[in-house]
Amino acid sequence: MGTQPLPETCRIPATVWLWAGHALYRGPSLRLDRHSGAVLCLAIGLDSTFTVEADAFGARSVRSVLVPPRTPHRIIAETPMLFCYIDPGSPRAAACRGRMTEVSGGFGFGHDHEAALIRLGSEIGEDGGQQHLGGGPGTVFDLAGGAGRSAMDPRIAAATAILCADPAAPITADQLAAAVHLSKSRLLHLFAEHAGTTFRRYRVWARMLAVGRAVAEGADLTTAATHAGFASPSHFSDTFHAMFGLTATDLLAAGARIIIEEDAGRAESAG
Repeated sequence: MGTQPLPETCRIPATVWLWAGHALYRGPSLRLDRHSGAVLCLAIGLDSTFTVEADAFGARSVRSVLVPPRTPHRIIAETPMLFCYIDPGSPRAAACRGRMTEVSGGFGFGHDHEAALIRLGSEIGEDGGQQHLGGGPGTVFDLAGGAGRSAMDPRIAAATAILCADPAAPITADQLAAAVHLSKSRLLHLFAEHAGTTFRRYRVWARMLAVGRAVAEGADLTTAATHAGFASPSHFSDTFHAMFGLTATDLLAAGARIIIEEDAGRAESAG
């Protein structure tokens, strides 16, 4: 038999990659309590199996599981983990569901490309580089739920650029529609189709990106959250916890490095 693996905290440092519409975490399991998140989460054990607990099936030992939004669960792991957070409105969310080999109680088990995802997740460098399989963190989402669109409607590209340029601005859907020469109804329809999520949720993601970028540059969470447009630090904390199942403070306390992907406003990132 081979040697025992090193404890997870000694192996892979915690890193978070953020786009508008999805996020990727790789590192220690963080040992979260029972919780539910607002987004879809594909969890993958990089070194070995882990246990997922939920009311629908009790406890199961798995290597990969797709956790549906707003569903209480707990993941118990001693292995480093890869967590792929996908906005439930994204086309990639439906595609990822379709790539699970079994569904029970709303959870998906056994991703079709589980082995490749494990290899890819293990080989991503701390800077997002990836030497052996020809891809970086974005390639994880291509493998998990299919590649995004090759092109975005230029009016929606302009709309997302406006939101990302000043996420704190209190711009309404009516105002944004006027800025890109669309009716409100047409904007909202095209937004969901091309950005992979709704106008309202895209703005939340844009604000999350702004906080992540500011913290990566050395700002404290309180200042970053306020400048990004959250009503208060507690509003940001509640939004972050609802989305990911833990607080940003806990994530940073675990030593997580935050990397903002510059193509966040592109359709292939959100879709």
